[in-house]
Amino acid sequence: MANPKRRTSKARRNRRRSHDALNRPAASTCPQCGDAKLPHRACPTCGHYHGREAVQVEDAL
Repeated sequence: MANPKRRTSKARRNRRRSHDALNRPAASTCPQCGDAKLPHRACPTCGHYHGREAVQVEDAL
């Protein structure tokens, strides 16, 4: 079984980890209510998609 000959330096370790960060999901604004929503999905606030009501949303009071 292979063993490392030298200790991995902090710089090399951090360069390898530079691509491990998580990206925030893309968000667009709903043209109907103006809230943030995921693209290509019905708005969770008002239920509209592509100019029409796609999902019936109940008011949470």
